Amino acid sequence: MTGPGLEVLSAGAPVLVAGGGVTGRAVVAALDALGAAATLCDDSAATRQQFTDAGYPTEDSTTAAAHVADYVLVVVSPGFAPSTPVPAAAAAAGVPIWGDVELAWRLDQAGRYGPPRRWLAVTGTNGKTTTTSMLQAMLVAGGVNSRLCGNIGNPVLDELHEPADVLAVELSSFQLHWAPSLRPEAGVVLNIAEDHLDWHGSLAAYAAAKAGVLRGRVAVAGLDDPRAAALLADAPAPVRVGFRLGEPGDGELGVRDGLLIDRAFSGNSAALAPVSTISVPGPVGVLDALAAAALARSVGVPAEAIAAALSAFRVGRHRAELVAVIDQVSYVDDSKATNPHAAEASLLAYPGVVWIAGGLLKGASVDETVERVASRLVGAVLIGRDRALVAEALSRHAPDVPVVQVVAGEDIDMHATAESPLAYVTHVVPPSDETVGVRVMTAAVAAARDLARPGDTVLLAPAGASFDQFSGYADRGDTFAAAARAGRR
Repeated sequence: MTGPGLEVLSAGAPVLVAGGGVTGRAVVAALDALGAAATLCDDSAATRQQFTDAGYPTEDSTTAAAHVADYVLVVVSPGFAPSTPVPAAAAAAGVPIWGDVELAWRLDQAGRYGPPRRWLAVTGTNGKTTTTSMLQAMLVAGGVNSRLCGNIGNPVLDELHEPADVLAVELSSFQLHWAPSLRPEAGVVLNIAEDHLDWHGSLAAYAAAKAGVLRGRVAVAGLDDPRAAALLADAPAPVRVGFRLGEPGDGELGVRDGLLIDRAFSGNSAALAPVSTISVPGPVGVLDALAAAALARSVGVPAEAIAAALSAFRVGRHRAELVAVIDQVSYVDDSKATNPHAAEASLLAYPGVVWIAGGLLKGASVDETVERVASRLVGAVLIGRDRALVAEALSRHAPDVPVVQVVAGEDIDMHATAESPLAYVTHVVPPSDETVGVRVMTAAVAAARDLARPGDTVLLAPAGASFDQFSGYADRGDTFAAAARAGRR
């Protein structure tokens, strides 16, 4: 196989594939097509058995790391941090390490699947999925033959088998870290806030990974976010475009008189769509629409297609999804708000909120978020492993807000902090036929219902990951919705 950096993948070349999930399966299939000899590395015995049954050699991480120098390439799934055994051993041995996106990019550029696609890449701490979905809707409305992929939908490697001119690609910081060659046609950094610091090691390293989408022809970033704006200022792209909630300057998209305005790709000033047609609530919805429009405009999508796409667009599940209205109280599932920055954007969309928060904070601080949203809070109900950290932030920055910490029976010793005199604990007795997630969320919604007033919003915007008590953010959101709807009177 010829192409940029693909000489290493000659027929029979030994390649280690780290991770046997959806991404790993896509990588193995691509390597098979190239004639490379893939070995699967995974610490799950069940996963290894699946690949063994399919005829592939397999290893656990310890074994693979011990003789990683036997391979010409390691292809890692996004969850493998640089400090984990296999990537760390590969780096020490001088073995190249690619992610699935890096492999897909190199294969696409080499023409393996026909003429190379134009990649439109979306990243940021929050709003990636909504923005990428908006972008795909705009491309479709504009008659562009495009595919939605990456961190949303199917792996890019799978979508390269489908005919397309453009790829709308959502990319996480993990994927970008392992894709150093990526040069998209256009890429956007929506925002940068503390997240995944346990994976990257520092905010600077996290931001540097996100900046990988700005190395192509067109770099786009949110100017209202200082960190994203700084990345744009340093971007090597020949075309740099900003977007903001206010009046746009030259080379920017923004808002004027209730309309999304393009002053970057139109030649002068073009009205794209009314703000009132954006279904995603609050300022974050406007920013996501502006970002998507910038990428769509970079490949020539006309204004009328952008307006039509936004008018028809509806937010995805677990993203500020209204799941019930009971006794004039709205219940909103934003379980996808898995970091403080996302939770803050969600909280600022509603005037009076009973906030259900907690989970795994992943090293991020909630202090600044609590300080900025304190005036919106009617009450707070805290769940999950790091709930005490949220309680402490509330005691410092919103001491008058009533706080409930909901704990499972096995966690009863974890209680409200002394600094918050209005905090109290709900002890959840663990019945045998319910999971801890169901028990905790049912009690949390009941407590939130007691705190809410007519006109308020009970908002699940956890600011943390879900894996301490749920199988994922979707499970957490579904459990919340079920508990809310069960409370009808």
